[in-house]
Amino acid sequence: MARVSPEHLEARRRQILDGARRCFLRNGFHAASMQDVLKESGLSAGAVYRYFRSKEEIVAAVAQEALATIRASFERVAAAEVPPLPDELFAEVFGRLREFMGTGEDPRELPRLLVQIWGEALRNEELAETVNEAYAHLSVQWARLVEAYQARGWVHPQANTVHVARTLIGAVQGYFVQQALWGGIAPEEFAKGLRALVGMEVPADADAAGPGEGRGGAG
Repeated sequence: MARVSPEHLEARRRQILDGARRCFLRNGFHAASMQDVLKESGLSAGAVYRYFRSKEEIVAAVAQEALATIRASFERVAAAEVPPLPDELFAEVFGRLREFMGTGEDPRELPRLLVQIWGEALRNEELAETVNEAYAHLSVQWARLVEAYQARGWVHPQANTVHVARTLIGAVQGYFVQQALWGGIAPEEFAKGLRALVGMEVPADADAAGPGEGRGGAG
């Protein structure tokens, strides 16, 4: 029997995961059956089970790839000599994720997949570990980026870098949730809003001002 090349094996695995991801986007993790995955991938049951023993393993692989792409994209952008602003970072990472997905021009596809991954992590302990590890890594990377902002005078030097990092991550997660549920939010619009938000200049005495004073309220 002729030996199968590593390239052939990887191409088949890629074919399965791409087909499965299309099924999950269309029907969700639980509504999509193994038969749906087989049909979408165009492979036989024997061919698919050679790579994955169950649908749960395919779900885990799809989730791990998406999270790994986020991590790699972030590290690549954050390594620039001049630290990217949050909106630039979001636009670059989102663009690389869209390229990874390869599912067309619908801006809701990627957010829907990520929301499904987060939801699945609530019931799947193994996937929860993967998600938690990805979040912890991103928190550290964002905190380092905030430190770079502080060094350039872009963020208050006494700000807690972890708190700022988690807030920025929360803003990006919020975009994905809104887009998945309601749509109508172009990535470019979110990036512009994020740029405006982090560019706010608050007067030094704003914290000492009373209600409605020093924050744009009625004097």
